[in-house]
Amino acid sequence: MSQPLLFTPLTIRDVIIRNRIVISPMCQYSANDGVAADWHMVHLGRYATGGAGLVFTEAAAVERIGRITHGDLGIWSDTHRDALARIVGFLKTEGATPAIQLAHAGRKASMQRPWEGNGPLGAEEFARGETAWPIQAPSADPVMDGWLEPTAMSTGDIARVVQAFADSARRADQAGFEVVEIHSAHGYLCASYLSPVSNRRNDRYGGDRVGRSRFLMETVEAVRAVWPDGKPLFVRVSAVDGSPDGWSLEDTVALARDLKAAGVDVVDCSSGGISGPVTAARGPLPGPGFQVPYAEAVKQRGGIASQAVGMILEPEHAEAILQEGRADLIAIGREALLDPYWAHHAARVLQADPEFQAWPTQYGWWLHRREQAMSRA
Repeated sequence: MSQPLLFTPLTIRDVIIRNRIVISPMCQYSANDGVAADWHMVHLGRYATGGAGLVFTEAAAVERIGRITHGDLGIWSDTHRDALARIVGFLKTEGATPAIQLAHAGRKASMQRPWEGNGPLGAEEFARGETAWPIQAPSADPVMDGWLEPTAMSTGDIARVVQAFADSARRADQAGFEVVEIHSAHGYLCASYLSPVSNRRNDRYGGDRVGRSRFLMETVEAVRAVWPDGKPLFVRVSAVDGSPDGWSLEDTVALARDLKAAGVDVVDCSSGGISGPVTAARGPLPGPGFQVPYAEAVKQRGGIASQAVGMILEPEHAEAILQEGRADLIAIGREALLDPYWAHHAARVLQADPEFQAWPTQYGWWLHRREQAMSRA
């Protein structure tokens, strides 16, 4: 049997990713003032030993007021960089490509952790010293009634945040990350500039699609200017808002072309989240691969490599997406929480590693011999 595409290495710029399986950014809300802890080492490290090709940190805030919650990861100082560097070293030792998602929560900042209510900070948080902080957004509109009202950003604020993204990218390089992704999805700051639902500005950062894209494009240009030429740059987008008058797939395809021209290598295609907490599912759960058509449109019509994400559960499904040319990378999220060794198990299903050679030696040596013993028995 020929090697499955899912387990064929992918070269982007100077970086070789050992397979097409990506661990999607998944917030853990377990950092101390943004600093990565032992939890993050174990959480991310198990995906490297689990065989994934590209392992993303959760969203890392580029400035303190850009955190979603008090527990968010950050990279706004060298202290944050140094804590992450230890994790990066382990990921590389285990053969995974380390990646970081740079983010700013915008009007979704200063909120509860999901398991504490997933809404505005309240009495319980205040009692333990987790107070709210002022937040900023394109326009002075809260996410929902009862949430904090943001201050509309001035052009000086915009310049500050763009620089914060660039400074964070520089620290990411120093920490040893090989891939950086700019988070422009789920209603957070960059995405809130894109959408007419949340961007009511009448200056050069608002209005038509080009104006609403300006903040993201300036951020991309600033990051690409400091991020080494040999290292890939990704952008995560909400391909559609899910709002009738919001950002559309046609907007995303046009944006993808602009991003490619600006030096972006991969568009990571998610959706939704412009209003309300992104982790709060509403209505019936979508079916497996429900966002794959977005990745396909970006790849085929936007002319740029794409990453598919969203309830891709089975190895055969992941392989089919690649074989059909609908995406270049497959991102696994909550399914990896359930099975950190999803990549190794997928290799077994697709007959890509019958002798456990891709497993850590400490495991693979024993598992291969157990398999032989079971066959004899």
